[in-house]
Amino acid sequence: MAAARTIKLKRVVVTGLGVVSPVGIGKDAFLEALIAGRSGVALISRFDTAEFPVKIAAEMRGFDASSFIDKKMARRMDRYAQYGAAAATLALEDSQYPVGEDPTMVGALIGSGVGGLDTFYEQTGVLLDKGPTRVSPFFIPMMIPNMASAMSSVLLGLKGPVNATCTACAAGTNALGDAFSIIQRGDATAMFAGGAEAAVNQVGMAAFAALRALSARNDEPARASRPFDADRDGFVMGEGGGVLVLEELEHALGRNAHVYAEMVGYGMSADAFHLTEPDETGEPAALAMTRALKSGEIDASEVGYVNAHGTSTFLGDLMETRAIKLALGPQAKQVMVSSTKSIFGHCLGAAGGLEAAATVLALETGWVPPTLNLENPDPECDLDYVPLVAREAQVEVAMSNSFGFGGHNAAIVFRRWHG
Repeated sequence: MAAARTIKLKRVVVTGLGVVSPVGIGKDAFLEALIAGRSGVALISRFDTAEFPVKIAAEMRGFDASSFIDKKMARRMDRYAQYGAAAATLALEDSQYPVGEDPTMVGALIGSGVGGLDTFYEQTGVLLDKGPTRVSPFFIPMMIPNMASAMSSVLLGLKGPVNATCTACAAGTNALGDAFSIIQRGDATAMFAGGAEAAVNQVGMAAFAALRALSARNDEPARASRPFDADRDGFVMGEGGGVLVLEELEHALGRNAHVYAEMVGYGMSADAFHLTEPDETGEPAALAMTRALKSGEIDASEVGYVNAHGTSTFLGDLMETRAIKLALGPQAKQVMVSSTKSIFGHCLGAAGGLEAAATVLALETGWVPPTLNLENPDPECDLDYVPLVAREAQVEVAMSNSFGFGGHNAAIVFRRWHG
């Protein structure tokens, strides 16, 4: 009988950050907004909201796809794929990764919760108004949720593992975790991983408003997203793309790459509970967190910061507070927790990518981003949520959480890089 083969897992580091967000394009603008606590939420400008109950969102402003993508290619991509490919391009520029060295060992894994919602809305209108023969031949390839990854591979010449995740609001974090695992086992040297989304349109806003998931604080847009606050009334829709370059450690050291942090853990679980509501006990979410810590051989006492899923929904924030307590035990009260969704909204499938970038930047810079609008804390949400202003603090280990409709739970863990 053949002996079992032991595979030594490779170490993985972050060597590039690509950010396309409602508070800035590029990591520097993004970081400045995080530290300043500058909200990206405002009245929607993209379409007439007169008949919509929710009139606010964290829209992408000032984005020009042609700055990153050939104009002809861009016309055949939905906005979400443009955001993802642009973020991947920025991540490549930041990392200076030599893709041409061996493109078969470089891949992309960019998640999306809903895919090409703009395209779906527009082409359904064409079908209804002009008939089936007028529907665009690019309808399907523009709509499907793998195209942020696929077009990033086309744009950057990535011929390694190219895949996509579609686990609702956990998609970006699952993408990062799956890419991490691919490098760990030696199937790629580097992966462009994260999430992309563009759901601020008529059908997206109408649908989430119908679910009663959105804040209707239309008269105070910048104060609408208020995670863990007693007066929270729902999340604020955001959009964008966040892509990290994950790279095998020895390769990164060999080319003298700048290392932001080491990625050390990944865990996931399922609620098996409800279509949209979380399991209020927090036990399944805590399982994802403890699995992430275990996979990285991290003790709960080492965790200094948690970038919370923190949507600003009543049940979601309550559940996550309970989950953090279950996962971290007595240490939970000493850990800094914040929700950057209070700054750039809930970017659905892109959330995990953007929030991972925020987490990595907190480790590198020593600035923990704040939870905006936490003015009247919910007594049942009783952790240290870094309210209102950023906090200067040296953190050694940080975790980022994402939870999606259907009960998808994902957590990833990063360690500060000391060289």
